[in-house]
Amino acid sequence: MLDPNPQNGQKKLLIVLGAMLAITVIIGIVATVASP
Repeated sequence: MLDPNPQNGQKKLLIVLGAMLAITVIIGIVATVASP
């Protein structure tokens, strides 16, 4: 399921976008928890 497929550049792009979204969500949660 997670086999690397050089022909499929869309999967890599999707993973990158997903990682960026996850980081943004994590930063938002940390900011919410850290705020007084």
